[in-house]
Amino acid sequence: MAHPRIIGIIAGSGVYPETFIAAAREKSPGVKLVVAAFQNETKSGLVDLADASEWFRVAQLGKMIKFFKREGVTEAVMMGQISPKNLFDLRPDLRVLMILARVKERNAETLFGAIADELGKDGITVLNATTFLEDNLPGPGHVCGPAFKKRQLTDAEFGFRIAKQTSALDIGQSVVVRHGTILAVEAFEGTNNCIKRGGELGHGKNVMLVKVSKPNQDFRFDVPVIGPQTIETCAAAGVTGITIEAGKTLLLEKEKVADLCNRHGIGIHAVA
Repeated sequence: MAHPRIIGIIAGSGVYPETFIAAAREKSPGVKLVVAAFQNETKSGLVDLADASEWFRVAQLGKMIKFFKREGVTEAVMMGQISPKNLFDLRPDLRVLMILARVKERNAETLFGAIADELGKDGITVLNATTFLEDNLPGPGHVCGPAFKKRQLTDAEFGFRIAKQTSALDIGQSVVVRHGTILAVEAFEGTNNCIKRGGELGHGKNVMLVKVSKPNQDFRFDVPVIGPQTIETCAAAGVTGITIEAGKTLLLEKEKVADLCNRHGIGIHAVA
């Protein structure tokens, strides 16, 4: 008899982890899902969807790995966000202290890559964060909401080019653009705050969000995501168009996103 697949979910905030759980149950019947939840981050109801779960402080890596090994985890995924305030309020355990000592440039790729290496030392392979979610990666062209007009397509191409450059420099993966002018560039504050700032500077009119993957994106972590919260934030900021990278941006709760886009008059367009 084949052993069941046992996957650990390192779960930050938002709907990403629960979307993964639903897809995993559908596409891999019999899979055992083990959730590592984080205080003040992970949605409390997520643990009810798991076969096993435990709560941790951010940066309790050693304790989390012991929990995974106890549950028989051989694969893991990292998904959801950890708020910047918690990243600056770390009480790191020994394994995290060792990571911080050897990582000189502290960005998502280096830090999460080092965590993946630590998991690997204990026989746990970190999977792409798009595993089971291939149906949530839109192809090129119109995705939902109103189709882009000519001016928006021009801004989409311009913003896409700039966002690719800023992401290559590890500054951020999103920009806000209006009529050929970059209003805001995402940095450590995250996408939602970038949207709000860009909306204010654009006076909430004809503003576009552009979100891309990094060149040579490591799809084990920090994958570009658009979800209902993104659409609500865009609507409040006066954003009328969202440009994403085709095949490399996750659309979470697709039906809800489409409904919100239609309701608020926000178009989503994917660029190859």
